[in-house]
Amino acid sequence: MTTTTSTAESTTAVDKASAGIGERQYHIGVAPGEVSTVALLPGDPFRVPMIAEFLTDVRTVAHQREHLTMTGDYKGRRITATSTGMGCPSAAIAVEELVRVGVTSFIRVGSSAGLQAGIAPGDLLVSEGSLRNDGTTAAYAMTGYPAVPDLGITAELARTARELTEGTSAKVHSGISVSDDAFYAETPEWISTLHELGVTNVEMEASAIFVVARLRGVRAGMICSTSSNLYDGTSLYSGVKEALKEGWMRSIEAALETAVRLEL
Repeated sequence: MTTTTSTAESTTAVDKASAGIGERQYHIGVAPGEVSTVALLPGDPFRVPMIAEFLTDVRTVAHQREHLTMTGDYKGRRITATSTGMGCPSAAIAVEELVRVGVTSFIRVGSSAGLQAGIAPGDLLVSEGSLRNDGTTAAYAMTGYPAVPDLGITAELARTARELTEGTSAKVHSGISVSDDAFYAETPEWISTLHELGVTNVEMEASAIFVVARLRGVRAGMICSTSSNLYDGTSLYSGVKEALKEGWMRSIEAALETAVRLEL
């Protein structure tokens, strides 16, 4: 009788926390030395050129998948803009890989829907924290772990936003935002619940940006333009694009001024 003995091959699981450090990043395509210490994060890659309109000596660093990265100068300070794509999974990847190549401060500039009365399309929304209604951050931290932005960045964003909207019809709102995963699953019941909790606005990326930034020891904040108001029935299909774009430009300028004033 013949006995066959099989020996299991030795394996080593990949440690993603260390893989790719110091190299050109797999998803966003950026390498160390190609970015600033501060990055503005729009969701849509088509809004990265809108940020570039404020910059000089602009160059495109990389464009892979939903991640377009451009770097330039604003008032003597180097600025990077990278699009995150929609949702927390791709936003987390963008932040992780930008941290690996030297970014230490992040400011999300995007679109968000109001959930309280008096928030109109084009108004500016500064997040003081995010309700984690997403799946991505659950992979990073326990349920009770808060998704909060950097206090200094948040305060300066609000201050600068008020300066930029002075004398205009646009208003600045600060409060708790919520990050949802499923855009079309936001029912009237869910919207009413958020409203009753006093949640100011809803978007899709901030919770991941805040949590990942905290865990990686870097800073993050968010200022958005109001796209609609789900509480009073103003949807994205209500012809609000011009007001939304005006808000985008103001939010970008507020983020850039914050980066300069805080020397991020």
